[in-house]
Amino acid sequence: MDLFAFKTLPFLLSFIGFCGGENILPPGPIDANVGKTVTLKTLVDKLDYIALIWSYSDGKELFNILTGLTAGVTVHASYEGRVKLNETNGYLTIGPLTEADSGDYSVSIVSLSGTVAGEIKLRVLEPVSNVVIKSNVPEAIEHNSTVVLTCSAKGSSLNFAWMKGTAPFPADKRITVKDEALSSTLTIVDVLRTDLMSPVICTAANELQAEKSAPFNLTVYYGPDKVTLSPSSPPKFISSKSVFNLSCSAVSSPPAKFTWFHDQNQMETGDPVLTLEIIKKHSYGNTTGNYTCRANNEKTKRDVASAVVVFAVIEPIASAKVSGPTGILIAGNSTANLSCQATGGAVETTTWLKDGKTLSASSRLVISADKRSLMIKTLEKQDNGEFTCQLTNAVSNVKDSYKMVVNYGPEPAMVKGEDAVEVKDSVKLVCSAASVPPANFTWKLNGTLTPVKTAQYPIENAVYKDTGMYTCEAHNAVTGKTTTYTHTLSVKEEGALDEGLSDGAIAGIVIAVLVALGAAIGLIVYCRQKVPVESPY
Repeated sequence: MDLFAFKTLPFLLSFIGFCGGENILPPGPIDANVGKTVTLKTLVDKLDYIALIWSYSDGKELFNILTGLTAGVTVHASYEGRVKLNETNGYLTIGPLTEADSGDYSVSIVSLSGTVAGEIKLRVLEPVSNVVIKSNVPEAIEHNSTVVLTCSAKGSSLNFAWMKGTAPFPADKRITVKDEALSSTLTIVDVLRTDLMSPVICTAANELQAEKSAPFNLTVYYGPDKVTLSPSSPPKFISSKSVFNLSCSAVSSPPAKFTWFHDQNQMETGDPVLTLEIIKKHSYGNTTGNYTCRANNEKTKRDVASAVVVFAVIEPIASAKVSGPTGILIAGNSTANLSCQATGGAVETTTWLKDGKTLSASSRLVISADKRSLMIKTLEKQDNGEFTCQLTNAVSNVKDSYKMVVNYGPEPAMVKGEDAVEVKDSVKLVCSAASVPPANFTWKLNGTLTPVKTAQYPIENAVYKDTGMYTCEAHNAVTGKTTTYTHTLSVKEEGALDEGLSDGAIAGIVIAVLVALGAAIGLIVYCRQKVPVESPY
């Protein structure tokens, strides 16, 4: 039957005539996966045929797949069990497909009105699978390494795409892509850390399918970048008793190792934090020094230095102690020596003050060359007060004081009070005399010692016998000096001290009377001149 179909077909087509094949099959190609089933569909509205023939061509030969006649369908032996014809619409179903099924398929439909034919290409594709990324290096060094990533896959008609995270690799003169049939190569010259910061994904695809690789990560070692110190501008002088740290940092992968230097001398510490304890352990810091930190990356082999910071670690002055005379000081007789001692730290400046004001050397005041001692020749009363020694260095300021007590006086005494009072008046006489220590007072009345021993001599309800000379004696028990002052008091009868008109008042009254009298005389004269006098004649 099959042999007959192939032999009689040319005679039948020549007898009926050939009518062309426009739009009998859809435009191709049609893609299908190996192992799947594909149906080749005709575009004929109404199928009425004497014979329907499906053929396959591999580009060299034409092979019959099946022939459909009114008597039935004959399938070529090589397609038995793999093809099926829908006799109503002429659809050809092939499967399961193999790669050998790729090629050109043609259909010829013979009817009483003629013959039509069409052709379509079928591409049987191998499914996309085994998408894998491999690198030419296990790890990379920024700026130094060239990274070559190869994406391989299985499948037919493959196209490749590279992604960095969720975005395509950017166009860059350092980055190139070369595609082959089953692989694609991504080359990155002088790789940067940002190039591979996100996982790399390769997609392999054909017309029917796309598969992604597993995310690929490659470590790019970099740094150290700029090395920074904190604080970047430490104080020029730092107290050895303070809490001070100098921190070194640098962006680096893997993390950098740090080395500290003092005036280019390496310090035995690998810690990124330099403490005062470490500096003192190395016996540094007593003088101003240059401190730097170097960061080293063992992978990139790069070594970067920080900027230089300059400071000195100074021992603060712990305390000051002022010592002075312990005996009794008397103005005009005694000399005072003061000294100032420091504990801990080096003193840079010594300042002497009295009652808060800075002292300067004079003929009476001698300050030693190192300013640690002070001598006052022949003390005077104005030397009483607080003497302060102030010690300073770059990181500390301490002081101590000495209270100077200079005994003097008493200076000339003075009595204040009334000179005269009336009987029964109250009187209070007050005696004063500058003295250190304060003077002791005694009073004499007309040369006779009284029991009053205070600076005040009170008299209540004065009587005539209180009249007399009151002598105040001021005595300093330390200096042994005594000064006196005599005040005279007169007690008068009641009313004796009433105030009359003063001389000025009397003079004023006399002048007023004379003025008034003159005015009156002048008025009389004026009036007489104005009154007419009658003639006797």
